[in-house]
Amino acid sequence: MMSFVAALLPVAIYIFVVYKLDSFSLISVRGLLTLVFLGILAALACFGLFSLTGKYMPENTSDYVNPVVEELIKAISLFWMARRKKMVFFIDSVICGAAVGGGFSILENLFYLLFGESLGLGTVLFRGLEVALIHMGCSAILAVVLMMAVRLVNLVQTGQQVKGAHTLITCLLFITAPVLHVLHNSFHANPIIQFVVVLGVMALLLVVIYQYDCDMIHQWLDTGLDTQVRLLLNIREGQLGDTATGKFLVSVKENFPPVVFFDVICYVQLYIELSVAAKSRFMMREAGIDDPLENAAKELYLSQYEEFKAIEKRLGKSARMTISPVVRMSPADRKSLDDLLKECRSLSSV
Repeated sequence: MMSFVAALLPVAIYIFVVYKLDSFSLISVRGLLTLVFLGILAALACFGLFSLTGKYMPENTSDYVNPVVEELIKAISLFWMARRKKMVFFIDSVICGAAVGGGFSILENLFYLLFGESLGLGTVLFRGLEVALIHMGCSAILAVVLMMAVRLVNLVQTGQQVKGAHTLITCLLFITAPVLHVLHNSFHANPIIQFVVVLGVMALLLVVIYQYDCDMIHQWLDTGLDTQVRLLLNIREGQLGDTATGKFLVSVKENFPPVVFFDVICYVQLYIELSVAAKSRFMMREAGIDDPLENAAKELYLSQYEEFKAIEKRLGKSARMTISPVVRMSPADRKSLDDLLKECRSLSSV
């Protein structure tokens, strides 16, 4: 009985820690448990697949092939979440990836106890921690990579420049997760020593990825916010020609009737006001400042969003495509706006 508890302990600790530390409420407990369940399903799929291929594949070959297959199967649910923009920032990607990996490790540890050789409680505990760590760490890396890949695709789709270094780093990190898993399965050492090595490598990798992601987020905040604030001031002062974006809006003026162009300017202004507010709230949460919005501000942002969607519908697809270089919702923009709207919809009682 104690061996089974030891096998489940790592993931139980993980869920508890995330629930307590996730101050942004990026993912609910229900969502977290759903991801753990998807990880268990991935382990079941791998168990069935390897039961078939094990009859034909030599053991030394399976040590190299099986880890890659496991990472690809775990990545299916993470790819769906990344594509649906459910993972936008580093922390939510790590949470989702580690949850799937944690679910996978639960079943793998249980299978090892049921069908493997009898081991002492200490060995079972450290092996369970090590297996959980390698699955949760590799899945977390894959989740971050998929989030970064979606971000790069979005830049391409909106006509923005993509740095070659960013593409190269994304590709290298995608390879890193299965390679680490292969190396882990190929070298068998004392469980305690192997646990310490895996912990050190995973911690170092996640710190490096975190710093890289922070640089990209700061670029999104600093550059984007500064440009948007200057454009907003110019729109209010009626001096569009003072910025590159303003000059672009002036250049497309002839494509629209005066009434429609007025809607275009209102649409852009509302987009910027909401975007600036959303980014400002994000920066406050990132700095640990918990300053609730007043009901008046919440009602203002909600009314602005309703007007924004009404004008969007009135403009039509062709007009929106024309001004898409100005009004472009990146995954990070969408995530921060959704968080703002969620906060505004929970009006505090007076």
